[in-house]
Amino acid sequence: MEKNLKNILVISFGFLLLFTAYGGLQSLQSSLHSEEGLGVASLSVLYAALILSSMFLPPILIKKLGCKWTIAGSMCCYIAFSLGNFYASWYTLIPTSVILGLGGAPLWSAKCTYLTIAGNSYAEKAGKNGKDIINQYFGVFFLIFQSSGIWGNLISSLIFSQTSTTVEISEEDLACCGAYDCMADSTNSTGSAKPSSSLIYTLLGIYTASGVLAVLLVVIFLDQIKSDQAETEKEILETSSIWSTFLATFQHLKDKRQCLLIPLTMYSGFEQGFLSGDYTKTYVTCALGIHYVGYAMICFSAVNSLCSLLFGKISQFTGRKLLFALATVTNTACIIALLLWKPHPKQLAVFFVFPALWGLSDAIWQTQTNGLYGILFEKHKEAAFANYRLWESLGFVIAFGYSTKLQVYIKLYILLSVLVLSMVTYGAVEYLEAKSSPETPTATKKENVGPFTEETHI
Repeated sequence: MEKNLKNILVISFGFLLLFTAYGGLQSLQSSLHSEEGLGVASLSVLYAALILSSMFLPPILIKKLGCKWTIAGSMCCYIAFSLGNFYASWYTLIPTSVILGLGGAPLWSAKCTYLTIAGNSYAEKAGKNGKDIINQYFGVFFLIFQSSGIWGNLISSLIFSQTSTTVEISEEDLACCGAYDCMADSTNSTGSAKPSSSLIYTLLGIYTASGVLAVLLVVIFLDQIKSDQAETEKEILETSSIWSTFLATFQHLKDKRQCLLIPLTMYSGFEQGFLSGDYTKTYVTCALGIHYVGYAMICFSAVNSLCSLLFGKISQFTGRKLLFALATVTNTACIIALLLWKPHPKQLAVFFVFPALWGLSDAIWQTQTNGLYGILFEKHKEAAFANYRLWESLGFVIAFGYSTKLQVYIKLYILLSVLVLSMVTYGAVEYLEAKSSPETPTATKKENVGPFTEETHI
């Protein structure tokens, strides 16, 4: 157990270091690289590359390199993105975004494969239930990993708050913040003023070092998997061709329930894309300054993490329908409030209330949608979660893609429309389930059943 636990801790702290850097960078892209929409364009390209990566790369890399070296190599793709931010331009950020996107799916697939094999291997030796041990390992992983959003954003805010010049934002500039933004390079010239180059380089240096440390941790301390289970896994990967995986993903769309879940799955990408791409820029950076972005996203990450744990536990008592209703009401209230609210520095607390409420609803979308997929498509989990990754990533691509083209109020109306459509189609899925099998339990529990159960990260 000690050796297995050591490996789980190495992976967990490796991911913590890696996503401390990536999470902080993702939150800052729209504010740090606002010229011609470069920041959000890079995120859109990143998730488009992730879609392709999810379809093709994981089986090949895990088969050829094994889990350890797939994890280490994929982590290097994230470091490339950090390096691309040092001299941000269309010629550096877009290629490194593609590299990160291609490395994202193999990273998470290899991590899930490693934890699963390690759990089954120990369970077999100890005479315990494999699922129980695997759930324990995933519990340890997420307990450590989920805090990455807090540390990454805290580092950025602490560094950017060191700026020596504090600019007073005029009422005229504040009029360009919020839902009815002016679209003149998308934010005003004072609130969105960049920190000095030295501060930006300091931050990027820390993020890059964090990524390098993550790779070294894995390379030096993570053991290769040596078990009968690993050989079985390798045989499975060898027999499943790229095209069979690709075709299975789209053949799964023959299931009416999968088609009805597409709006809900895409909404997860839309709502996360709005918070990290639009709220951080047109509300927080515009009215308060870029150094507050990290603090706002800390609220989101902290509440999201706590509520993920809470709702994963209480869903067995409340059922998923009640939780989905809570998330819908919370998100709807936030969207309407954001349409009406004119952000002002005097209302400082309000800037943190929105990401906190967003974190509460996002925790429900993540835990319950993943649990729903696991329950509905228990016999076809691989194809089902490939669809999950595909449609959620497409939601990210669209949200970041139109980010610089539309005013924020239009994006909020789109978000509200997709949410309403999602609940209508989700209701249809529940109706079909109740009609086909009245005994089916409505309660779900949070399961770590796929590499993208935490889609706020990639």
